[in-house]
Amino acid sequence: MTVLGNDVWPPAPIKTERLVLRESEGRDRAAVIELSASPEVNAYVGGPRPRAELERTVSEVPGRQPGWFVVELDGAMIGTVQLKPHAPETPGSEHRREAGGTDLGYLFLPGAWGRGYAAEACAAALDWFSGVRPGEPVVLYTQTANARSMRLAAKLGFTELERFVAWDAEQWFGVRSPAR
Repeated sequence: MTVLGNDVWPPAPIKTERLVLRESEGRDRAAVIELSASPEVNAYVGGPRPRAELERTVSEVPGRQPGWFVVELDGAMIGTVQLKPHAPETPGSEHRREAGGTDLGYLFLPGAWGRGYAAEACAAALDWFSGVRPGEPVVLYTQTANARSMRLAAKLGFTELERFVAWDAEQWFGVRSPAR
């Protein structure tokens, strides 16, 4: 068990209308490998990793860390939501360094796209986080070319702080204030 803020990790599973957010289990390994190997999933986050490499390196129970949720639909993993320490690697912006201590990330299998699951899961994770770390803002990065992610950021209440170019693409950086 690990402590995240004043709460113990992992929390009890978080249930939404259609989904369950929970700690990773061994049965999630194949789906985690699929997420990391998928060209569609990784089009805006550095590209897919080779499946053979993933088979060698992904642990038997992947994602066992505070803030890393498996998103489950009808007993099967469809994606992940992560609330992780914000580490603004790209130099040159005070906004990115001072905006918040936690970064929201998410990945969903292509079969789950377009059904509102990412919005539902991210909103539930953000609500949980607000209870664990009241008053702490959350930041989000996405490429401006990723129209789905841009729409999700707006739907979740993130507001743009800046745009910048990194990794040969325009990036969007936003923050969600804790007053939301």
